[in-house]
Amino acid sequence: MAMAEQQQQIEHSHLAIRGLNLHVAQAGTGELGTVLFLHGFPEIWYSWRHQMLAVAAAGYRAIAPDWRGYGLSDQPPEPEAAVYRDLEEDLLAVLDALSVPKVPSSPRLWGESMSASGAYLVAKDFGAMPAYDFALRHPNRTCGVMCLGIPFLHGGSSFTAMPEGFYILRWREPGRAEADFGRYDVKRVVRTIYILFSRSEIPTAKEDQEIMDLADLSTPLPEWFTEEDLAVYTSLYEKSGFVYPLQMPYRSLHKRQPIEDPKFEVPVFVVMGEKDYVIKFPGVEAVLKNGTMEKFAPDLKITYIPEGSHFVQEQFPDKVNELLLGFLKDHPVA
Repeated sequence: MAMAEQQQQIEHSHLAIRGLNLHVAQAGTGELGTVLFLHGFPEIWYSWRHQMLAVAAAGYRAIAPDWRGYGLSDQPPEPEAAVYRDLEEDLLAVLDALSVPKVPSSPRLWGESMSASGAYLVAKDFGAMPAYDFALRHPNRTCGVMCLGIPFLHGGSSFTAMPEGFYILRWREPGRAEADFGRYDVKRVVRTIYILFSRSEIPTAKEDQEIMDLADLSTPLPEWFTEEDLAVYTSLYEKSGFVYPLQMPYRSLHKRQPIEDPKFEVPVFVVMGEKDYVIKFPGVEAVLKNGTMEKFAPDLKITYIPEGSHFVQEQFPDKVNELLLGFLKDHPVA
C-alpha cells in the first residue's frame, strides 16, 4: 500500500487545550494501550507517520500532536514568552481530553504487567525533554518512555566549549535564525535543515556564514526523504512559520529547571543512530556509556542503529518500528 493511501488511516482533529486549539493525528483503536508521539524540530506530527501506522496495526492507539505553535496547531499569542513547562502541561491536557486513563495502582518498577492504562511516550529531539520530565512527574499517566536521539541528561548539556558558529548558539540569539531563514522560501529552509541535520557532523558555521549557507540547492536530499515528504513539511511550516518553533527548543528549553533527585518508575528505552551528530555533543556519549543513566532509570535499555542519523525514525522506519513494538510487547498493559 502506498504511503498516500496509508495516510488515509490517520484521522485529524483539533483539541481545545489551555486556550489553544492543538492539532492531533490519531490512528488505531487502542485495545493494547495508547502511544503518544512527540516530535522535535523541524519535525511535525508527520515525522511519526511510519510508527503511527505500525503501532495502530499492532492494536495500539497512536496519538501524534503538533506542539503548540507548530504545524496545524494554534500559535500562542506571545511567542517570545514561550515557557518550557507549557509543553508538559499541554501533554497532560491532551491525555485528559482524549480520556486516556490513569494507572490507578501505586507506581512501581516493571516486574509485572500494569493493571490499567496510561500512555507510552515516544519522543524525538527536543520532544525527549518534556517526555522524560512528564514521566518523572506523572508516573501514574505513563507506561514507559522511548526516546530517539536524546538520552536523559540530568541538568542538561553545557555548550560553553562549543564554537561561536555552533547552530544552537547561533539560533539562541533572538532574531538571528529568523533573519537567516528569511532569505529563502520555506521549502528551501526545510530542505536545507534536513540535509544538514541528517549528517554526522555538527552543523557549525564560520564567522562569515550563517547556518543556511552550509548547504545549497545542488546538495541532494537524503535518499529516504522524498520530494513528497518535503512538500508536506513545507505546507505545514508555511502555515506556522518559524518564529514559535524556534523559540521553544532554542530559547526556552535550556532554561528548564532540573527535577531534584529524579528516579524513573517506568521503563526507559533510548535509541541512538550511530551517525547522529548529537552523540558528539558535550557529555552525551559519556552519559550513554558510563552508566550515569542507570542511576536515574533502573529499568533502562540503550540501543544503537548502525548508520542511523538524527532522523532515524524516517531513515530506518522498519527497524525503529521493530524496536518500538518490541518495547511495547515487553512492557504490556494488562
